[in-house]
Amino acid sequence: MTIHADTPPVSSATGRPLTKRGQETRRRLLEAAEQVFADLGYHEASIVKITEHAGVALGTFYLYFDSKQSIFEALVIDLNSRVRHSMSEAMAGATNRIEAEGLGFEGFFRFTAEHPALYRVVREAEFVSPATLKLHYERIVDGYRAGLDAAQRDGEIAAELDTEVVAWALMGAGELIGMRYLLWERDAEGRPPAKIDPAVLAGMSGFIARALRPDTTEGTDR
Repeated sequence: MTIHADTPPVSSATGRPLTKRGQETRRRLLEAAEQVFADLGYHEASIVKITEHAGVALGTFYLYFDSKQSIFEALVIDLNSRVRHSMSEAMAGATNRIEAEGLGFEGFFRFTAEHPALYRVVREAEFVSPATLKLHYERIVDGYRAGLDAAQRDGEIAAELDTEVVAWALMGAGELIGMRYLLWERDAEGRPPAKIDPAVLAGMSGFIARALRPDTTEGTDR
């Protein structure tokens, strides 16, 4: 997964890059927004609730964000950056692309288990900020496609695959598997799982390996 460089945060009041302290305050606001939007949804959430949760003054909010929508959009981009980072870190030790896919999904599921707000926030973005939703998915797909293209050149995955189609398919599969086995799953006491079931991850990894692997029987008797 290729991590795209994200624009450094600036003050909405001055347009200048934030100081270290300013970055820390902005991070607190984003973490509070993640919780508030996850608990209440976009329309019931408010700037007051976000600042109360963050423990900052209401006026401080406007040093970093112009509106509720602006912090919502910033949160989508922030979650996107962090989930891509989690996947990239997980894939770092892979020796080939097919192994990397399994590890990358493991990183994605780990992040999703820790940040279930990802699903609600991203789905609400479809109505609140469609352009930000599109950017979220395109950044993930761009990283997938770059890795798949390199693997295809190296002969690690089938040459006939359309890497853009595969990238969108992989992203969609990961999102729905995470929804089914993390977001909806509950134990006997109603608690969500702390991580994906290893059997589910193994099943998905095996499926992807079979779909991507080059056909080694070509040119031989079948």
